[in-house]
Amino acid sequence: QVQLVESGGGSVQPGGSLRLSCAVSGFRFSSYAMSWYRQAPGEERELVAGTSSPGGSTNYADSAKGRFTLSRDNAKNTVYLQMNSLRSEDTAVYYCHARGRDTQYWGQGTQVTVSS
Repeated sequence: QVQLVESGGGSVQPGGSLRLSCAVSGFRFSSYAMSWYRQAPGEERELVAGTSSPGGSTNYADSAKGRFTLSRDNAKNTVYLQMNSLRSEDTAVYYCHARGRDTQYWGQGTQVTVSS
């Protein structure tokens, strides 16, 4: 059974930090390109950070560059998103995404709210 379980979301003040985690099971994690997307109310889902291949370099949305860092631990089957200097406009549901050669999977999402 494929599972992508995000955690680490929550409420934080502007300028704060959060680290999202996505623990996966049910498929060969090391063979999948991992990404983080987000969707704000009334907006389309957008890529925040991700790789085009399992060991490839990470691409970041302009809004995330310099503030967010994607990393993965293949031994733990987990991908992370470290988010620093958070802004109100970062408020969204954040989704973990796995893309293989023929398949892709989504997590259920975790809410991030940035507010004073």
